[in-house]
Amino acid sequence: MMSQAPTSALAALANWCATMSADSIPSEVWHVAERCLIDTVGVTLAGAATTVAGHARQLAVESSRAGHARIVGHMESVSPDAAAFANGTAAHALDFDDNSYAGFVHGSAVIASAAIAMSQSNGCSGRELLTAFIVGSECEYALAIALGANVYEAGWWTSGVFGVIGACAAACRALRLDANQTLNAMAIALSGAVGVKACFGTDAKPLLAGKTAQAGIQAAMLARLGCTGPADILQHPNGMALFGSNHVEPTAFDRLSDAWRLTSPGIDVKRVPVCLSSHAAIDAAQALVARHGIRHEDIQGIECDVPPIVVANLRYVLPATRQASQFSMNYAIAASLLHGQITLRLLDDSSVRNAAELVALMKRVTMESSGRWDAKTLELAPEGAWVRITCRNGRNYEHFQAKPIGSASLPLSIQQLHEKFMSCATLSIAPQSAQQLLNQLSELPAMNNVQALLLGGDNEV
Repeated sequence: MMSQAPTSALAALANWCATMSADSIPSEVWHVAERCLIDTVGVTLAGAATTVAGHARQLAVESSRAGHARIVGHMESVSPDAAAFANGTAAHALDFDDNSYAGFVHGSAVIASAAIAMSQSNGCSGRELLTAFIVGSECEYALAIALGANVYEAGWWTSGVFGVIGACAAACRALRLDANQTLNAMAIALSGAVGVKACFGTDAKPLLAGKTAQAGIQAAMLARLGCTGPADILQHPNGMALFGSNHVEPTAFDRLSDAWRLTSPGIDVKRVPVCLSSHAAIDAAQALVARHGIRHEDIQGIECDVPPIVVANLRYVLPATRQASQFSMNYAIAASLLHGQITLRLLDDSSVRNAAELVALMKRVTMESSGRWDAKTLELAPEGAWVRITCRNGRNYEHFQAKPIGSASLPLSIQQLHEKFMSCATLSIAPQSAQQLLNQLSELPAMNNVQALLLGGDNEV
């Protein structure tokens, strides 16, 4: 079928998704995509050991037919939408997956889960899988930028709202759909887009990530069968405008290949498994302690002056569960100073509830958002932090951290990335299998068929 000429913003996005040549992708974009997949598969393996991922896996297996896509923690292959649901849930279960400021989204957990599942189901090569991931990422982040920050600020969880288009675009590319089919798939996907921030700190959050990946795949499969959707959903008054988004001009996506969102604003890879909103403050507090030789028992108080969005995201003061502690500035600062590094093995309900020393230090942490966060400062440091530590001897020390270690401007080294992968993967599989999988992911462009990608392997979940 011939590709139709773009007549709307969504049509332009769909046309680019279907016709963009992989040969036109810059080398630095391939590099970022490969890093994203390594990180995402690692956190998926770690998340597969959680209770919520186990429940998602059970539902996916019970409701699926046999197929060619793999679920982490399950040896049999299943349908791609079932695999995307289970793996998308696992990828976000520990909130250790990457972020992008294009839409304030957890991008790769959703996009990669859809791209891998559909690529395995369709017998794609490693290069085709990477291309599907890149296309899905660029479509999601470009749409998020076009629709604006109002969506997130209004209380919507944009990883669900925008994530469905990333998952859908990746699936369409892996299925090799034409521009018209892709347009209808995207329109179907956006018609059911959803996500509310009330899910933070509960099982609903990772489950929604999984459901978003699943919905993107199902929209692509429905469009392949001939189903249609509202092509004008980005301009329709009862379309995406209901989320409080910007009006999207028909020319919004005319120059997609001239600027790649995977490199600008780029992807922030988490160094520690708590909400990214706390990471700059963690780095600032640790820098002060190291620079001035401050012992935690000498601390009178720790003041964190952060942007309003950080205050809104980190709403738990004295958390009692792992999930709540991941959205707590008090926990993030106290645990980092007590233990040096927050790890997945440290982050469990009992360590949060039963550590008197941790609770005592959490009570000395305060958080506010002052008037210093003007538009210029927020552009430099959207989730930055001014941290002041006051000691019992009356001395105080202050440090400003604009971006955390692991952000696009301060990326993890390849060694740090691989160490994170191994620490995550070995929570579910044997070290030898984890290293084998890391080697495969590091050489993904050379893989002829990603059905051989060992997402399950000798999984011990």
